[in-house]
Amino acid sequence: MTQDTTQQAETKTKKAPVEVVAVEMEDGRTVEFSGKRGMLKEIVLDEQAGTASVRFDFRNGQTLTAQVPQQHLLYAAAHGYAQKLGDEVAGMKGEDNAPASDEDKVLAIDALHSRLQSSDDWNKVSEGGGGVSGASVVLKAIMEVSGKTLLDVKAFIEKKLADAAAKGQKLTRAALYASFRNPTSKTGVVIARLEAEKKVKAPAVDADELMGELG
Repeated sequence: MTQDTTQQAETKTKKAPVEVVAVEMEDGRTVEFSGKRGMLKEIVLDEQAGTASVRFDFRNGQTLTAQVPQQHLLYAAAHGYAQKLGDEVAGMKGEDNAPASDEDKVLAIDALHSRLQSSDDWNKVSEGGGGVSGASVVLKAIMEVSGKTLLDVKAFIEKKLADAAAKGQKLTRAALYASFRNPTSKTGVVIARLEAEKKVKAPAVDADELMGELG
């Protein structure tokens, strides 16, 4: 391959920068549209009035603000919350890139719900993510070693994360769970056993019962 051919191939693989167009809206604001996006949505809250609205901005400069009707406000809130929590486990993977277990999904949604209860930042992304593959096994191991209940263990985990955040330490949920997987630790030994037990498939039939039939 010649140098010119190499340069042409490299040029083809480089993505062109996304075009950003600044549009003056009919209400005087300037809004930036990137790529081919023709519409932007923004949530507008008026805490004093107790109203919630969605503002739609269009590339042609038009804008429309739709206030959530009072009689639908609670349902809209629940709908949005359901979407937020559900998105946390959409496409979540477990071991060997298999679909995550129901137990891990429950823990992921519960972790996000706990974060939102203690934070006013709706859009903040949890460091390391709330959905951690194998989280349910880790918690079971901690419960077995400590003799504590699931509620106690979950409270302990949340406190460790909150304490680290308060100290400015970047301790992610994934990193914390990984520490319990240390194979030389008590929890690591239990985790290895639990995961091995999960991989053992139950026999299709009882071998002893078959031998009894054979006589």
